[in-house]
Amino acid sequence: MEVNPHEVSDLIRLAILEDVADGDHSSLASVPAGKQQKARLLVKQDGVLAGVSVALQVFAEVDPNLEVSQILHDGDAIRKGDIVLTVSGSAQSILRAERLVLNIMQRMSGIATHTRRLVDAIRDLPVKLLDTRKTTPNFRVFEKMATAIGGAHNHRMGLYDMIMLKDNHIDYAGGIEAAIRKTREYLDRTGKNLKIEIETRNLAEVDEVLRIGGVDIIMLDNFSIADLRAAVEKIGGRFETEASGNITESSIRQVAETGVDGISSGALTHQINSLDLSLKAY
Repeated sequence: MEVNPHEVSDLIRLAILEDVADGDHSSLASVPAGKQQKARLLVKQDGVLAGVSVALQVFAEVDPNLEVSQILHDGDAIRKGDIVLTVSGSAQSILRAERLVLNIMQRMSGIATHTRRLVDAIRDLPVKLLDTRKTTPNFRVFEKMATAIGGAHNHRMGLYDMIMLKDNHIDYAGGIEAAIRKTREYLDRTGKNLKIEIETRNLAEVDEVLRIGGVDIIMLDNFSIADLRAAVEKIGGRFETEASGNITESSIRQVAETGVDGISSGALTHQINSLDLSLKAY
């Protein structure tokens, strides 16, 4: 995933402003201004590490004089008791950065851990695991960084970089044929070069899309395993295929074995338990 470093910096600054506002008064009140301290970022739960690169930017943004020694890296398998990094410098600065670093890394690591489990379940098959737009507002960049660290492929970042005609688009447009026709006209009129994906809800809709054409990807939403196989056979490689809906660790292998090109899962980012990490003075 290509990340705009300025976008990441802007998000970090906003997050610091949200947390600190006019001052970390707990630290200002109780910790001497000149006190120097050290801390370790400790792993308290096994998983996959994510967010280290972001944490380094947080420490630098809070106080460029903080010295960080990185031990582990994004994508590393981690176990309880591991030390991710150490940080030294102003005690007040370390305390100001602590919660933001942990909030980001715990959630990103939780996402990467879950993603890695799903990727491992289908690693030997020619299919991609895809993330979705079911993300936390103003945290999408970090969540999609985490899915990529876990081994998934970033699908679309937002509404602007791909056309996805879902059920409501189709219904509002007046049906599948009207939705595709209007989309092709829009792209011709604007000169935009965007892939088109269309959602289908049953085999009859797959047949309709095959009759009309004009798309790049056909989404097979909430299809049974038998219908997924039938749809892949019908499509016959004319378009990319994407299975979606109720993808779990127990079902993903069966879905992948139907021959679809991609499997998208909103649960990668919206049903995640954060991984337990802590920052402790030493």
